[in-house]
Amino acid sequence: MKFLGTVAAALLLSSGAFAADAVFSGDSVPTAAPAAPAFDWTGAYFGVNAGYGGGKLKPHFYAYDNGSDAYLDASASASASGFVGGVQAGYNFQSGSIVYGVETDIQYSNVEAKLSGSVSSSIFGLDASASGSVKGSVEWFGTTRARVGFTPTDRFLVYGTGGVAYGKYKLKAEGSYDIGGSDDTGSVSTSKSKVGWTVGAGTEYAITDNLTFKAEYLYTNLGRWNLLELGDADAGLKLSSKLDFHTVRVGLNYKF
Repeated sequence: MKFLGTVAAALLLSSGAFAADAVFSGDSVPTAAPAAPAFDWTGAYFGVNAGYGGGKLKPHFYAYDNGSDAYLDASASASASGFVGGVQAGYNFQSGSIVYGVETDIQYSNVEAKLSGSVSSSIFGLDASASGSVKGSVEWFGTTRARVGFTPTDRFLVYGTGGVAYGKYKLKAEGSYDIGGSDDTGSVSTSKSKVGWTVGAGTEYAITDNLTFKAEYLYTNLGRWNLLELGDADAGLKLSSKLDFHTVRVGLNYKF
């Protein structure tokens, strides 16, 4: 009996030592997977975009006769719309949840509108009339803008943007006036590059660490263009138009 008790005690001690080795072995303890790093918006990017452009072509024309102080004033408007598409490039900096940077883009456009209008009256006993028509299109435009925004989540950016805009308009204008027997007609077809300003807002989402998708709205104003002047200092007609439009576009950026 004493021999059997000794053997049993030895077996218990050896099995306890084996269990301790199994518990404290480093190879058998599971480790937690490392957390995925937050997305960082800092860096350069390049991309493409496409969308819709539109607004109002708003010409203003007036006829005058300085000798009799007669004056006619009229304006008209017509909707303009068309496709816009192009490329953009920029650089972002991120500080906490704030993202800021600069972006420049260049766009092809076929936004186009045409309209005509006329006015007639009797002023100081003079029969007076004036008419005009304008056909205009935006051939291309571009912007260079600051962007400032914040990230509600690490991969989602909401931003405002604004800066300088530039573009080329092509316009054809025709006009005529008749005030108290003094009359003239004329037309001009011309294109001109203009510089103005733009402002807007957008959102951007990081699909992967290198590919982002954006949606953006911009209002662009390229000032006013004096299109046509007829007559002289005594009598004549002047025709001008405001050059502004809206764009809504989506795009993809590749972040380096």
